[in-house]
Amino acid sequence: MNSPESGLPKLYSELSLWWPLLSAAADYSEEAEFARETLIGAAKCTPAHVLELGSGGGNNAFHLKKHFEMTLTDISSGMLLESCKLNPECEHILGDMRTLRLVRTFDAVFIHDAVMYLITEADLRLVMETARLHCKPGGVALIMPDYVRETFVSGVHHGGHDGQDRSLRYLEWTYDADPADSTYTVDFVYMLREGRAPVRIEHDTHRHGLFSRDVWLRLLLEAGFQATVMADPFGREVFVGNLKASGSDA
Repeated sequence: MNSPESGLPKLYSELSLWWPLLSAAADYSEEAEFARETLIGAAKCTPAHVLELGSGGGNNAFHLKKHFEMTLTDISSGMLLESCKLNPECEHILGDMRTLRLVRTFDAVFIHDAVMYLITEADLRLVMETARLHCKPGGVALIMPDYVRETFVSGVHHGGHDGQDRSLRYLEWTYDADPADSTYTVDFVYMLREGRAPVRIEHDTHRHGLFSRDVWLRLLLEAGFQATVMADPFGREVFVGNLKASGSDA
């Protein structure tokens, strides 16, 4: 039987050690500050303990841990290892956001762009359920997808960073080969250099889910949240789910 990690893109499995050279924590400061402000503004009480589902290499948590106690979960053991290096003071738990059950609740649940790897409505519904089961009454869930169907655009990006004796550069190509389905594709080409060895090239395909705004809102409502949509500093639509406090009619 294949492990949950067997179908992961290379970046989150065999190439996970390269993650910090593809995506630096410093680049996440604006997004993390938006998440902090939104969680505090939407919650009934100021959150103290936040659960992040799909925390990856921990770049958002690097900033958020200054304000909240963070519990970080991800399906990739390699990415959790990178996050442990960056955020040793945070709790790390290996788990699939669709099936994770910690038998405890949190003031807030945060899901960043890892939610894009859910490619069916059924999987998205499972994650909404996970968020609700781990959210205290009166708590809040913040979900920040890269795109909804209405805002999707194809594009090409590039970047990378230099480390000690290692460097990475990448080309990222985002496109929707079949607008009739609920997915789009992100193809990466990584150029990896170690010491004086020749540059090697790796190709990596990431398949992402693409759902309409109404689907996101409906699934949050079905999971038991009061759902709203708002824009982040980059103009992307994100979703806030408030869980009614016990005994409240609000």
